[in-house]
Amino acid sequence: MVDFIEGELIAISVLIFILGLLFQVYRFFSITWKKEWSFLNLPAKKEEVPKGGAALLMDWIASLRRTVFGSHPYLITMTFLFHFFIFIVPLFVLGHTLLLKQAWGIRFLAFPESVSDGLTLVLLLCGLVFLLRRIFLKKVRVITAAYDYIVLFITLAPFITGFLAYHQWFDYRTVIFLHILSGEAMLITIPFTKLGHMIFFFLYRFFIGSEYSFLRGTRTW
Repeated sequence: MVDFIEGELIAISVLIFILGLLFQVYRFFSITWKKEWSFLNLPAKKEEVPKGGAALLMDWIASLRRTVFGSHPYLITMTFLFHFFIFIVPLFVLGHTLLLKQAWGIRFLAFPESVSDGLTLVLLLCGLVFLLRRIFLKKVRVITAAYDYIVLFITLAPFITGFLAYHQWFDYRTVIFLHILSGEAMLITIPFTKLGHMIFFFLYRFFIGSEYSFLRGTRTW
């Protein structure tokens, strides 16, 4: 079982991750349909439409001040860092780049170990803040279910175990085994849980027209 988890299950989890994402992308386009170009923040009268892309961009930036971006800038900053580090740390940590080179002959540039360690620590602190908000902030706690805690644990587990393994706290062999298992669990669950929003966020923002869209979305539910 240990050999399977540390061997074949890695390839299986990657395959499920890729096929699951492709299925969800297909599903996204199958349950939405094309519509006429529109943008909710555009003025109604033609003569009031700003001339030039720069003016439209400034109008869009101003509209963000009326959203969570303007009311909670620190939370948004933490959320951005959290999601960004989830992507780049696994790709550029030295241990992972060496394993990719050994398994598939692919070699990415690797962060210095101290940089990867620091980024992981920032990510874990952000995750801790999100956890504490769900526990102690009433308006967040009332909409939080056990499912949300499980998803947050699945997200943080690979980074917690990776951090412990790097510092060689507790039994190294056990921690590495848990690191591999938690990473596989995260890959498998991404396409089928809330974790998928890290990928589908861009589909929604570019293809669905709304006040939060990056472009003039051309699809609707």
